Amino acid sequence: MKTYVIERIIPRAGDLTAEQLKEISQASCSVLKEMGPIIEWKISYVTGDKVYCIYKAKNKQLIEEHAKKGNFPANTINEVAATISPVTAEQ
Repeated sequence: MKTYVIERIIPRAGDLTAEQLKEISQASCSVLKEMGPIIEWKISYVTGDKVYCIYKAKNKQLIEEHAKKGNFPANTINEVAATISPVTAEQ
């Protein structure tokens, strides 16, 4: 599966309560369960007005389908070409 970074524009996302974030997570997980093992949510980062999500999926269309079924925005979807970290500098 490929790795994708999804940018979701959600005004005031950083102000969402723990309960609201839990509800969003539950909705996402429900859709993922329905879609099966061809798509996987790894982690999301909540910022002021955006949420950045890391997903694994067979293709970009599955990310779009998940967003549509869950009624989530998926403003940009980018396939990860490579990863780097501080370890990369030492290799």
